[in-house]
Amino acid sequence: MRKTKNTTDKTAEESLPKWAEDEIKNVQFDQPETLVRTGYILDMYQEQSKIDIQLYEALQDGRTIIEGLDIPKSIPMNDFMKGVVYEFRIKIFRGNLSTQLIELLKSKFSLQMDAIYRFELEEIQLMDVESDIATAPLPSDGENGAEDED
Repeated sequence: MRKTKNTTDKTAEESLPKWAEDEIKNVQFDQPETLVRTGYILDMYQEQSKIDIQLYEALQDGRTIIEGLDIPKSIPMNDFMKGVVYEFRIKIFRGNLSTQLIELLKSKFSLQMDAIYRFELEEIQLMDVESDIATAPLPSDGENGAEDED
């Protein structure tokens, strides 16, 4: 039973104070920046109108995976395909955290975080990658030079 109490105490120690939760929930986002990146869809969440994507070119903060990318209702998700290369036009919203919250996250949780990001898909374009590959005909049995080995 002592172990259960320690687990409960540890959970209580790791929770955010109410003021920090409120700041995170009510963060004010700056004007969005729009970026264009190529990549592919990892997962789709039709009910929430969100997707997870892997990017070939990293964002400014180094990330190459975006989880929970918001899909506007004007873009139908029915035609989206996993693992297919797309060009994504993404709106990136950044909400800066207070110095007090940044310090709390760093000292109590060992987390280096100075902002919260929200991502929204503005446009998606299917890339025609396979047509760039030159196709050479495979040699037929008579052309490989191995038929006259005596």
